[in-house]
Amino acid sequence: MTSAEAGYTATTATEETDPALTPLQQARRIAALAQEKLADDVVILDMRPVCTFTDYFVVCTGRSARQTAAIWDEVHEKLKQEERLIPRSVDGVREGSWILADYLDVVLHVFTPDARSYYKLEDLWNDVPAVDLEAAAV
Repeated sequence: MTSAEAGYTATTATEETDPALTPLQQARRIAALAQEKLADDVVILDMRPVCTFTDYFVVCTGRSARQTAAIWDEVHEKLKQEERLIPRSVDGVREGSWILADYLDVVLHVFTPDARSYYKLEDLWNDVPAVDLEAAAV
């Protein structure tokens, strides 16, 4: 019996040994984690057509600075534990109104409602496509 007959599919060594997420999978995982912590208005923006420093923005809102910190903590801990991903830099954790975490291929923005309406990232980048959030739940 061949491996195909036994129901096995051939995989390359890279697929078996490299569990790293693609940038889109990272963005979807981050969005799903934010949603688990009850983030509002979660959006994934495909930045590839307009910038060279990242592939995706994940933008979301917490109802307060305390919730933005909880969203950030959840994303940070789960990505560190499950995917061994840590951000290159993080800013705004102390204030909590806009927490920005740079994972290189994905940049997470966690806003309070006032900060999100003030900075209006979606309006600034309104010419980039959004990724369907239904596909974000991993």
